[in-house]
Amino acid sequence: MESELKELLQKAALEFDIILDEQKIEKFFTYGDILKDWNQKMNLTAIEDDRNIIIKHFADSISICPVIKNKGSKIIDVGTGAGFPGIPLKIVHPDLKVILLDSLQKRIGFLNEVINRLDLKDISAVHSRAEEMGQHADYREMFDISTARAVANLPVLLEYCLPFVKVGGYFIAMKGSSMDELGSAKRALDELGGKIEEVMEFNLPFSDIKRNVIVVKKFRQTPTKYPRKSGKPSKDPLI
Repeated sequence: MESELKELLQKAALEFDIILDEQKIEKFFTYGDILKDWNQKMNLTAIEDDRNIIIKHFADSISICPVIKNKGSKIIDVGTGAGFPGIPLKIVHPDLKVILLDSLQKRIGFLNEVINRLDLKDISAVHSRAEEMGQHADYREMFDISTARAVANLPVLLEYCLPFVKVGGYFIAMKGSSMDELGSAKRALDELGGKIEEVMEFNLPFSDIKRNVIVVKKFRQTPTKYPRKSGKPSKDPLI
């Protein structure tokens, strides 16, 4: 059974032109074991069987690897939750420098356990809200890439994530099948200094689950009033 699951992971990765060696596969499986173990103590994911973890978490996370041209990029994963997509990206490309940002302290404990058990370097978990860290001098406009996996509507995500990105860098939004949000994102893009460069639509490997990846390039600095105070972007989005 385990050999079939490993083959599934390898084949899913190949769909995105990623070749996983044995060491990387072992890291993914250790990650999955820690996830299932901690999930019994706290709510990290509703997805608990191995096949779905591979397809809906691991394959989904690494689907954005083709967009990351510089494998030494500095990345912030906003609202990382159980570490998706940040930890799978780090496993695939060890030279990436990754910050995992999450607002729940309990999840930070889980993320640190994964980082330590997998012996990952140049990656850390930070406990904070995006609205606060986006105004912090050590984080604001300090990243080549920010990413978020379906944590809010696009106008809200743009306000959370674009302030972290350097001019010339990218925000990669990982979304489900609906593209209705694109039309409502114009004001947020204009105000925050972003422009949609590409929208990638695909099915997750070995499934009929549709995904969209929206690649936003940052062409000028974000005005200092953004992101607004905690709760404001979601209550009063830029639409």
